[in-house]
Amino acid sequence: MISHLRRAVGTALLGALGAATLAACGGSDSESDSKTVTVVSHDSFEVSKTVLSKFTAQTGYKVKVVRGADAGAAVNQAILSKGNPQGDVFFGVDNTLLSRALDEGVFTKYRAKDLNHVPEDLQLDAAKHRVTPVDTGDICVNYDRKFFADKKLAPPKTFNDLIKPQYKNMLVTENAATSSPGLAFLLGTVGTYGDDGWQSYWKKLKDNGVEVVDGWEQAYNDRFSGSGGGAGKGDKPLVVSYASSPPAEVVGVEPQPKEGPTGVAAGTCFRQIEFAGLLDGAKNAKGGKALLDFMLSKAFQEDVPVKMYVNPVRKGAKLPEVFTKYGQKIAEPATVAPEKITKNREQWIKSWTSLVVR
Repeated sequence: MISHLRRAVGTALLGALGAATLAACGGSDSESDSKTVTVVSHDSFEVSKTVLSKFTAQTGYKVKVVRGADAGAAVNQAILSKGNPQGDVFFGVDNTLLSRALDEGVFTKYRAKDLNHVPEDLQLDAAKHRVTPVDTGDICVNYDRKFFADKKLAPPKTFNDLIKPQYKNMLVTENAATSSPGLAFLLGTVGTYGDDGWQSYWKKLKDNGVEVVDGWEQAYNDRFSGSGGGAGKGDKPLVVSYASSPPAEVVGVEPQPKEGPTGVAAGTCFRQIEFAGLLDGAKNAKGGKALLDFMLSKAFQEDVPVKMYVNPVRKGAKLPEVFTKYGQKIAEPATVAPEKITKNREQWIKSWTSLVVR
């Protein structure tokens, strides 16, 4: 949650849809179900009620959301339930996990309307259109400004800074085997240090006291000291989150501060692209296709930044002022070619787990 997102959203912004998390969701042929489109997603999927109402007014379909855990766990669940899915549309698979979902046959082909408004370099399944790009986000280390100001210590800027002794025991990251941001952070180190250097880097990071937790919610809301406007209950002043997380910390704050309580280490970022797709075996495929179309509409795309704190993919979609003022645009994020991720992801995760977690 890209991504989104997932995401980098404060707890005060969660729960707007009030949807239940279900272990399984069987469909029926009742008239009421035929008027409902069910979205399966990670635990940070958010859309404004007014935007969903617009979709209902346009199509006659109501939207139900089934949330899983972090993006990695949600994708795993979608794979386990393929052919008899929990819903009609899955939202939240990104470029770090996309090939696995596609290879497992989770999605069925559908080319969304308005896809021509999305840059071609974001359409990673352009040949078959099994998924639709919805948003992008940069996974980066965030820092607690107050902590570093009080310590009179400059915050880290790069991956290499994180292994310096002055930042010992300060960083919490997500598990690369269960979390999309955690995997993206791992890939950022692969992109930076290469096949021959990333494991050595993680050995040093482990020696420097990095903490690993299951998912983003736990890392950001429970362990990070800078969450909640600087009133976080955790003791870690560094966390793997999003370049767009800082705006979430100032939403609803009056008067608006000159800068947010959190900052971004711009040299620690990896670019995510987040997708949605029509689930194979969807009970309401027609409604699912309508929702995928709507996800590329200006109404949905311009809602993405303020609800999930990620970037819209539609060209010309406007960003809100809070997003442009307090977010950070990353000019040169680390990247890894999709085909290289496909070839090496499972081995990288296995090696990382053995090296860092066990």
